[in-house]
Amino acid sequence: MKTNYNALAAAILTTALLAGCGKKDAQQGQNPMNAPVPVNAYTVTQEKVVGTDTYPGTVVPLQEVELRAQVSGYITQIFVQDGQKVTKGQKLYEIDRTRYQANYNQAQASLRSAQANLEKIRKDAERYENLAKQDAIAKQRVDYALADLQSAKAQVASAQAGVSSAANELSYSLITAPMNGTIGISQVKVGAQVSPGTTLLNTISAEDPISVDIVINEKEIPRFTRLQNQQAATDSTFTIQFSDNSVYKFPGKIQAIDRAVNRQTGTITVRVSFPNPERALIAGMSVVLRVRNADIGEQLVIPEKAVTQQMGEFYAYKIQGDSVLQQKISLGSKLQGSIVVREGLKAGDKIVVEGTQKLRPNSKITLEQPQPQGPPQGK
Repeated sequence: MKTNYNALAAAILTTALLAGCGKKDAQQGQNPMNAPVPVNAYTVTQEKVVGTDTYPGTVVPLQEVELRAQVSGYITQIFVQDGQKVTKGQKLYEIDRTRYQANYNQAQASLRSAQANLEKIRKDAERYENLAKQDAIAKQRVDYALADLQSAKAQVASAQAGVSSAANELSYSLITAPMNGTIGISQVKVGAQVSPGTTLLNTISAEDPISVDIVINEKEIPRFTRLQNQQAATDSTFTIQFSDNSVYKFPGKIQAIDRAVNRQTGTITVRVSFPNPERALIAGMSVVLRVRNADIGEQLVIPEKAVTQQMGEFYAYKIQGDSVLQQKISLGSKLQGSIVVREGLKAGDKIVVEGTQKLRPNSKITLEQPQPQGPPQGK
């Protein structure tokens, strides 16, 4: 009987302990859900900004010509140095001219012979026509003379064409600059054999002005069309940033918008021209094209880390008393560590800047050390 009593007491004690532990665990499980989340707050203010959108760009010359041989032969002379500035008509390369000069001389000799023959036949024809008027010669003989005259004229025309062809080949053996610009590094040396249409000798490009090509989404076409129509000559809407973050001192202007949108990518190329008097822009260089946008003057600016994203939309946690409201916002230009807010907030609103990862709509919060007002400076 005593044994049963001890067993019963032990069972009651165990049940009580388990119930106490369960209650304590339940309380511990509830507290984290209801406990305020510690956050840092930021007061939204206005800052003077100049907003820009950035696009990767490639420097391309507005004019560029590849120099290729139009006749075959060996390079006998090179008249310019690599990287030299050249002017239109300046001699650049010479291909062995011996054969082409000989062909030209022969064509001229053939032309002189044909012209002499034509002159003889013309005089004969005139004489026969005069005799025919006196009935002193058969009409058939006059017809033969006139036919010979037409044949001689055709021979002269053929000889003239031969002279023209030989002259062209002779001129092609001396390659001159087709425009003003800078010549690149020669692809051939003296003595190299070249073939017409296939051998690249060099490239000449115009460097001032020069342009930068960017690719934009088709949704941006109306904006860039307006910029093209409204931009003044001294406008600084378009600027260049180099890889070392320095900014090119001359502004640019839209030169052209491509004729069609790429159907596969939904993009289109925009070409912006820039003055290049110091050759700071070199063809093929990769740069960042900065395009000024509507975020100019006094704008609402918040730290970028205060922004959360869900399903392609942007939010900030707006503080209301001891809880937060998930506020949808519209963003503008990105600055250094901060971003412009175009819609959804106003100056004086308090938002969460640190601790957003633990928040849910209507979460309770406690404020830790306040953040200083005003976002990091930057453009």
